Amino acid sequence: MTTPRAHRRRRRVRRDRHGRGLRGPLLPASLPAARTRAERFDDLVLDAVELLERRWAEQLAGVEFAVEEVPPSDPAPWEDEVVPLGRLFPADASGPARVVLYRRPVETRAGGEDLEDLVADVVVEQVAHLLGLDPEEVDPRYGGDDGD
Repeated sequence: MTTPRAHRRRRRVRRDRHGRGLRGPLLPASLPAARTRAERFDDLVLDAVELLERRWAEQLAGVEFAVEEVPPSDPAPWEDEVVPLGRLFPADASGPARVVLYRRPVETRAGGEDLEDLVADVVVEQVAHLLGLDPEEVDPRYGGDDGD
């Protein structure tokens, strides 16, 4: 037999400090502000990859594209002490070629301005490295429009 007190504890709903319980989301999911910075960054990468896949679909068929927060703390032997914005992992026996962009360094380098252009440039640079071409050959818009 349960006591009334124990019974109340089991049925008690956790509420906020005003006793109102949990509320709904602050913004509806349909609004752009409801997306996190990481989700918006992922969208920028997907947009850049889709543009390249239109032209290089056959060459990029098995390539994986990924986003990680920060690069690993152990740089590759050929890398300087500069924090990489992206990295190409060539195909090997363990899997297909992978292009990885590092979200936080890219956002820091962009400084809140022209993030879309920087993401596109990093993707183009990594794909150019993969294909053995110059970035301008991969995407003529590489480097942005300086007005010169």
